[in-house]
Amino acid sequence: MASLSISVKYTFPSLLHNQTPKNPISQNLTIVSRSSQSQFYGLKVHNSPSFSTPSSSSSSIKTSIVAKVNKGTVPPPFTLKDQDGKNVSLSKFKGKPVVVYFYPADETPGCTKQACAFRDSYEKFKKAGAEVVGISGDDSASHKAFAKKYRLPFTLLCDEGNKVRKEWGIPGDLFGTLPGRQTYVLDKNGVVQLIYNNQFQPEKHIDETLKLLQSL
Repeated sequence: MASLSISVKYTFPSLLHNQTPKNPISQNLTIVSRSSQSQFYGLKVHNSPSFSTPSSSSSSIKTSIVAKVNKGTVPPPFTLKDQDGKNVSLSKFKGKPVVVYFYPADETPGCTKQACAFRDSYEKFKKAGAEVVGISGDDSASHKAFAKKYRLPFTLLCDEGNKVRKEWGIPGDLFGTLPGRQTYVLDKNGVVQLIYNNQFQPEKHIDETLKLLQSL
């Protein structure tokens, strides 16, 4: 059974002006999943240990995200293995527009919907002269099975260890426990023209990218 533990620290206000507690009282709140594998759109949980958020004396959780890739910039280069185990570099696509979409994991409900939506609109992307590339932390074997099962006609790349995801500065969701779902459109010069992030409506990534490509 997977569980999520959140540590909350707080101090009771004094009932008398001359009395204050010496130590804050700590209480653990535990959220337990009823299933060993979550059906959340991008989250795979397999009997994983408890996740604990960092405690804060102010009883609030603060997150900071530093964007490393912005519109109008050239993203860091990469070379990753595709579903066939072959090395593919970002520079390979220079000279034509390319859609690079980062997704949480193969075979999760949201990621499957997103991949199939790209598949169903693939001819429109080809008509716009664009390539489509999906990236997640899964290995080549997982990508190969995923592509075969859903007849995906585009490249899937393996970002094992999420190195490229970190270099591109893609924000996570649910306090960082869920990898972000973010799509980039690069023009023929390799410059970012669109950044679209939407974890819970995966199909909308296709609409937004096609809209942008048709205006290039």
